[in-house]
Amino acid sequence: MKALIVFVLLALLAGGGLWFWSTQDGGATNASPTEAATADRRIPVRLASAMPHRFETVLESLGTAQANESVTITASVTANISAIAFHDGDEVEAGRVLVRLASAEEFAEQREAEVALTEQRRELNRIRGLAADGIVPQQQVDQQRSRADEAEAKLAAVEARLSDRVIRAPFSGVLGLRRVSTGSLVTPGTVVAELDDISVIKVDFTVSEQYLGAIRRGMPIEARSIAFRDRVYRGEVTALSTRVDVATRTFTVRAEIDNTERELRPGMLLSTRLPLDPAQRLAVPEGALVTTADQHFVFVVDADGKARRQEIRIGRRQPGIVEVLDGLSAGDRVVEEGTLRVRQGSEVRVLGEDAA
Repeated sequence: MKALIVFVLLALLAGGGLWFWSTQDGGATNASPTEAATADRRIPVRLASAMPHRFETVLESLGTAQANESVTITASVTANISAIAFHDGDEVEAGRVLVRLASAEEFAEQREAEVALTEQRRELNRIRGLAADGIVPQQQVDQQRSRADEAEAKLAAVEARLSDRVIRAPFSGVLGLRRVSTGSLVTPGTVVAELDDISVIKVDFTVSEQYLGAIRRGMPIEARSIAFRDRVYRGEVTALSTRVDVATRTFTVRAEIDNTERELRPGMLLSTRLPLDPAQRLAVPEGALVTTADQHFVFVVDADGKARRQEIRIGRRQPGIVEVLDGLSAGDRVVEEGTLRVRQGSEVRVLGEDAA
């Protein structure tokens, strides 16, 4: 038994000697890579530089397209249609004849009125000559002049009725679908067709009253339509409504969009974007922001590789980007990834660096 105890003690002494020898300089040269990495206590981070970025407040809304000018062409008298001078979808100039109504009776009245006017004017000239010779008094000349004026007025009335039998385009535009046929009996209010000037499209959309002071005429807008998803239509603000809706606290903005290609049509739903106060401002990535209560901080890495906690004042946000109003200068390097491990004065190891 004593021999066993002595053997165990000798084994313990030998093991202790080997352990002591491995802890000396000679043994340290065999340290593993993992043990060597633990000696570097710097915190690995990724940095980003604060750089200028374009910021703008964008108002998005929905609006309905309207024609620059639009009218429903109707008849103003009761008569039969004698001729139709247009086709569906025609582009017409202002004043072009579209429909002629039966007007034989009015033409006869016009001829009668012209003959009567000619006779009265001839009689007036004859009486003027007699009055110049002193044969008839001046009063008779005045009476004949009144008769001539009356005949002229009757002719004008007949011509007005005759013009009602001809329907013309009030302005240049594109005609819609024809609603009548030759021989149809039309009455006042009967729809003949629609006429729209779509060379320019107007779009009305509503904006919150808080932006009333920020929107002005001439500001650019963008519009999109579900019918042409890949197209962006550009226009400008032309008018603002004079009243604010008391129920919604919004006001109406009207913009005009050039529609030379005739793609947009009245009644289409348009999504609009109105950018406000665009400006170049200093920006940092959103991931660099550390928020505590109502304060905002970033960790700025100095030239010596140490992190410094810096309070900043922020403004507008865009996806992944934050506007910096105060607290940083262009080119400052801030911690973008690794902020949860960084503290004031921490030494960092830079894994990569990007611009904001």
